[in-house]
Amino acid sequence: MPTYLSVTELQCQLNDFLKQLSPERLQVLVDFAAYLANTESEAATQELVAIPGLLERIKKNQATPKTQYANWRTLRSDV
Repeated sequence: MPTYLSVTELQCQLNDFLKQLSPERLQVLVDFAAYLANTESEAATQELVAIPGLLERIKKNQATPKTQYANWRTLRSDV
């Protein structure tokens, strides 16, 4: 059964390992982290693109004149 660490514990472990790496290995790690972040971002983008009609709704909302918007503070004073 695997042991799951908290995000804070994982960050502490990573920080400890970072201090031990040579500049060359650190660059490799930076490149890999950038790849992982890009992959995660791309997956999120693909998830949004898969929502039927989302892009059209966004374009329609962007085309809405600002005069048709209402200030949320005037809609509800208890918010």
